[in-house]
Amino acid sequence: MDLTYNADHESFREAARDFAARYVAPGLSERDAQAKADPAIYRKMGEEGFLGCSIPKKYGGLGLDWHTLAILSDEFEYIDSSARVVISVHNGLHSCALLQWGTEEQKQKYLAPLARGEKLATFCLTEPAAGTDVAGLQAFAERKGDRYVLNGEKIWISLSTVADQYLVMAYIDREKQKNRDHSGIVAFIVERAWKGVKPYELHGKLGVRAGVTGGVAFADVEIPESNVLGSPDEGFRVAMSALDSGRYTVAAGAIGLIRAALDSSVKYCHERTTFKREIGKHQLVQQMIANMVQNRDIGDLLVRRCGWMKNAGLRCTREVALAKWTNTVNAQTAADHAIEVHGAYGFSNEFPAERFWRNSRGAVIYEGTKEIQQIIQAEYALGYRHDGALRCELPGWKPE
Repeated sequence: MDLTYNADHESFREAARDFAARYVAPGLSERDAQAKADPAIYRKMGEEGFLGCSIPKKYGGLGLDWHTLAILSDEFEYIDSSARVVISVHNGLHSCALLQWGTEEQKQKYLAPLARGEKLATFCLTEPAAGTDVAGLQAFAERKGDRYVLNGEKIWISLSTVADQYLVMAYIDREKQKNRDHSGIVAFIVERAWKGVKPYELHGKLGVRAGVTGGVAFADVEIPESNVLGSPDEGFRVAMSALDSGRYTVAAGAIGLIRAALDSSVKYCHERTTFKREIGKHQLVQQMIANMVQNRDIGDLLVRRCGWMKNAGLRCTREVALAKWTNTVNAQTAADHAIEVHGAYGFSNEFPAERFWRNSRGAVIYEGTKEIQQIIQAEYALGYRHDGALRCELPGWKPE
């Protein structure tokens, strides 16, 4: 297992870091304070190729390996979680699902424009009364001839009002829905422009305020049979495998947040003096700095292992869940420590520590709460959980 990054990886890191500094950082404080996103940043991400970095060239992507997706998530979240969230939902949850489960026709029609950065996409699983409890979905699509008619509502959807297409999970069998049988769930590719699709934006969020979060209502939306992703009985598997890729980006992004909290704290430690010496000289402050360093390096290794497995074409459901749980919890701790290091100033938006904490709080909830991640790890260890075979596996990486 080779966990080293090569010169191409480091060159890509520099490009991602430069982009984030030039396009995400300017005006960030104002966008965060006003809870206002800037869609122009998303378009620029597409122009630079970031929205298709790990998608094969034949589908319009850059054809880079899976490590680059982690590096991109890390560097974008170093500046702000709102930038990394775009990568999570567009690249991780949606595009990877199309790459893994899509027919050739679906890939050409729906994946290629995403990889080229011409369109945006997101993932629609969560509902007002169903999150972790996926079998409790209320959205339903009734079969009518060669089409399905979808009704329902999804909430806490990133890019809800700006995404051009959604990956939507819904039941198609009332009896299976009643019995909570997730084999009755189907994954649909739905276009925002279709009649009956009604996206909206949520306001008053604690964190990720510089990004778009909202919901989508579906009222008698007609979906062609050709827009079913995978087989009609594979929707749950499509959703869970999509979460594997999404969690990979969240875990990698958490490293960026830990690094940001650490760098901000180290800088302040050298600037602030108490009792006639830098606060970094105080051992309890050093303890918090050391904890951030420890968790940064642990998190980096966990993500690199997942990237190596993905490159090799190996399924990493357990490993990526572990990385997501560990890194997001540690990112929240790092943000909390950063506030403590900054003292009263950490409680103010004069410094970024409070934004780090607000952003970190959501990541321990979305794409699998920290509680469900712990259950997953315990069930693997106890032998209660096993990875069943999938008809379609996410392809490993081959140099192009």
